[in-house]
Amino acid sequence: MAVSSCEMRLLLTFMSEPSMSKIPEAQAQELRRLSHDLSNALEIIVQTNYLLGMGNLDENAEQWRNMLSSGVDQVAKLNRELREYVLANS
Repeated sequence: MAVSSCEMRLLLTFMSEPSMSKIPEAQAQELRRLSHDLSNALEIIVQTNYLLGMGNLDENAEQWRNMLSSGVDQVAKLNRELREYVLANS
C-alpha cells in the first residue's frame, strides 16, 4: 500500500504530538523492519541517481535528475524522522 507524501506528513505531525502511551513492541519491531527495508530500497535509487549524474545529461534530463534527487532527499528525511519517533516512543 503506497502512502502519499501528504499522508506521511499527517502521520508524522500526529506522531510528533506528545502521547501518554508507548508503541507496543510488536508494532515497533514491524515499523523498524519496514523503515530498514525502505532505506535499502532508497539506497538503490540514490546510487542510480548518482550514476546518472556521472554521465553527460542534456539540460532537460538534468532537471529530471534534480527532481529525483530532491524527492529522494525528502523521503530519506521522512524515513529518519519515522525511525527517530519509533525509537523515542517504544
